[in-house]
Amino acid sequence: MDVPIRDESIRLGQFLKLANLVESGAEAKPVIADGLVRVNGEVETRRGRQLVVGDVVELQGQAARVSDEDVPDNLPW
Repeated sequence: MDVPIRDESIRLGQFLKLANLVESGAEAKPVIADGLVRVNGEVETRRGRQLVVGDVVELQGQAARVSDEDVPDNLPW
């Protein structure tokens, strides 16, 4: 799924919460530290890792791609 961000980049811990891959920032810290998160196919253990448009984050079989806020959402309104 594509998850739009407002700025040019976002920290990994913030993105996990924004993409609903974790419930809170506090939950993000241990899953990242335990090596359960992959960014672009590689294990990432830095919570502050800067993600940019096009990066793909995976956690426990779910994936989310950082996208530009301008991506159309195909909603009728």
